[in-house]
Amino acid sequence: MATAHQHLDSTNDASVPSGEGKVVAIIRAEWNDEITSALAAGAHQTLTQHGVDPEHIISIDVPGAVELTYAAKRIHEQEEPDAVIIVGCVIQGETKHFDYVCQSVTYGVTELNLSYDAPTIFCVLTDNTIEQSRARAGGIHGNKGTEAAVAALKMMAL
Repeated sequence: MATAHQHLDSTNDASVPSGEGKVVAIIRAEWNDEITSALAAGAHQTLTQHGVDPEHIISIDVPGAVELTYAAKRIHEQEEPDAVIIVGCVIQGETKHFDYVCQSVTYGVTELNLSYDAPTIFCVLTDNTIEQSRARAGGIHGNKGTEAAVAALKMMAL
């Protein structure tokens, strides 16, 4: 996990398995587009660096974070990928909406992981400010999309 004192940069790590022959879906929420686009780009780049054919990366956009799990379920059922990475960004506001969205997406990903043989990787930033999100989408704390792709590669190798 990327924090002020630590971040994962495993893109050159020899322990990252090859993604050759794998099919991976990246489902990106359009909400907070600046952040989610950077996260999805980091995931895509890392997957291709580790052997996933760019033509075997399914890219889908949905309106917001809550829609990520529905799209992931549909992709699991229709495309049967080797992994799904969901990408979103929810920033704390003045209401409880943040809590409900985060809880819904987290629960949804847990259910997907228990329901399908292919892993669903959680790459949803849940930050207090846009600055914190920027720091985790290619800024001083690395790119959580890169970390999600590494997690997908490792989970597909199980």
